[in-house]
Amino acid sequence: MSHEYRPPQRRSRLTRRGRLALFLGMLLAIGAVVLIPVLRGAQEPERPRRLTIPEGWRAAQVYAAVDRELKLPPGSAKSAVATVAPALPAEAKGNPEGYLFPATYPVTSKTTPAALLADMVRTANEKLATKAVADGGKAHGMTPYQTATMASVIEAEADTRADMGKVARVVHNRLAKSMPLQMDSTLNYALNRNTVDTTLSDTRIDSPFNTYERQGLPPTPIDSPGLEAMAAAVAPTPGDWLYFVTVKPGDTRFSTTYAEHRKHVADFNKHRAAHAGTRAG
Repeated sequence: MSHEYRPPQRRSRLTRRGRLALFLGMLLAIGAVVLIPVLRGAQEPERPRRLTIPEGWRAAQVYAAVDRELKLPPGSAKSAVATVAPALPAEAKGNPEGYLFPATYPVTSKTTPAALLADMVRTANEKLATKAVADGGKAHGMTPYQTATMASVIEAEADTRADMGKVARVVHNRLAKSMPLQMDSTLNYALNRNTVDTTLSDTRIDSPFNTYERQGLPPTPIDSPGLEAMAAAVAPTPGDWLYFVTVKPGDTRFSTTYAEHRKHVADFNKHRAAHAGTRAG
């Protein structure tokens, strides 16, 4: 039986250089698969959250909101106050009350309490330095800190923004006549509360914020006033009013005489009695 001779076939082998090239190619292919999603994630910037500080909040409320938003232990923001002290006027003595400007601030995972408070103080300084506010304050003989203090009282006392100019006028008129301001908002600040019920004993507390017994503005702002309250403080509505009372929401009555004011207070008491359990003004 005849057999056709066929020479044995040799298997093709990669050279050392070829094997190295193939190995590197595999690594690059695997790396590309792993790195592409990682790079895509890194290219997406973090979307900032928003923290809104309303007009009229006290510093303690701002601190609590910052701690909550940044998911930090209570007291963290208050501990950062020392870092913003240099940006405050000397009159503030390191107390940022009134200078934590009410606005909406961006917040990310990298935001610190110190940076956030610094942004608020910087914004307050900018608003107090605007030409209208700064020039108006000087015309009334007020420093920016005094403007912030008066504005904080207006912010707390005015029932509506439309009332701010008239409330400011009452404050100016009382100061001009050396009359105590007799503002319940300053007592509430001293007693760390918010209420429309002021008792005779409240008006006798020993506090620098007791504007029933002490003349002049309170020693510090009592909240964070907005720009409209600042504008009202330096450009009050013309008028002779010395008294006012909010009988019900949207109904604030201004008086030039105490007798007229007493009638309005009587209406307030009647309304409150008829709507027991609701806040009147």
